[in-house]
Amino acid sequence: MNWTDERVELLKKLWTEGLSASQIAAQLGGVSRNAVIGKVHRLKLSGRGRTTAAPARQKKASSAPAASKPVRAAAPARSAAPTIGATALQVQFDAEPVARQQLRSSDNVVVPISRRLDLTQLTERTCKWPNGDPLSEDFHFCGNEAGESGPYCAYHARLAFQPASERRRAR
Repeated sequence: MNWTDERVELLKKLWTEGLSASQIAAQLGGVSRNAVIGKVHRLKLSGRGRTTAAPARQKKASSAPAASKPVRAAAPARSAAPTIGATALQVQFDAEPVARQQLRSSDNVVVPISRRLDLTQLTERTCKWPNGDPLSEDFHFCGNEAGESGPYCAYHARLAFQPASERRRAR
């Protein structure tokens, strides 16, 4: 479809009347809504007329006095240090981080001694729990005997697969 002078004039007229791009495309026929939008931008048609003048919205008058509304306690505001230049995204908060609560009791917990296996030494029957930073030289896997039910030994399986009720309590 070519944009003839007549079609461009009709487009300008319909645009200033306030019709949407979809409505203009339907009236012109043979063009899509996006083609109309593209042509409007290339013609630099900025202002649009309104088909119906929207009345100014009035604020609703409250039927109850303002004193009867419940007052919410203000949450403690985090104060952020001012930032300048390249450090604008590095927000530093003055508040101290909250320590996590211990979910499980430490009674009767036996932490297994790691066999310190490399990735190439792992088998189907070894625990694949990673220990340390993967980019450091000291990185290794647990390597203890894994059960039939998964990739981890009994200790690491308890860490990895927590019951849903404990996860909800942690939130």
